[in-house]
Amino acid sequence: MKDKNIKKQENLSESEIERLELLRLVNEKRGKQLTIDLETGGLNEIDELKQMLGKVFESPDEKYNIYYKGIRNTLMTYLPKGKEFEKVREIIYDEKNIFLSLGKKKSDNDGIRGGDGRMTFQPKMNEMLDLIIKWVSESQNPFVLYTMLYNLNEEMGYGHENYDDSTRGFANAMKKLSEEV
Repeated sequence: MKDKNIKKQENLSESEIERLELLRLVNEKRGKQLTIDLETGGLNEIDELKQMLGKVFESPDEKYNIYYKGIRNTLMTYLPKGKEFEKVREIIYDEKNIFLSLGKKKSDNDGIRGGDGRMTFQPKMNEMLDLIIKWVSESQNPFVLYTMLYNLNEEMGYGHENYDDSTRGFANAMKKLSEEV
């Protein structure tokens, strides 16, 4: 009915009336989008807000599997074991956790990180798992893994833990050893 009134008042062509109708419909329906059904040529409404809120952005089961069965299990399997390698593992885990917690460091908050890598965004977990898989397939040298994690944190602008003098020297030695390998 409105189409006929608009056409009579302004002598508009069919395509101009169609454009005006589309503009009117879009203006009326906030949060909804009009799409053209290619099979029928008709217009369909999509409620974007309902679709966005109903969409699962993160899967708790998938995050659990990535973190515990992927990242953690692989590191526990391939990093050297024993008391003598405890500092090596600690420094590597710190670099991993800085990345997963988006730059939060224990040294910034009197030994409390203020973030949990297990709760990070799923794409970050996937990126960490990909890096660890690459390390396992190419090297399995803990010094190389440390350098990969160190460089990743540098690239992201996250920085690194501030250790005491003995640990800082150990971390620097690890970096130097990885460059020699």
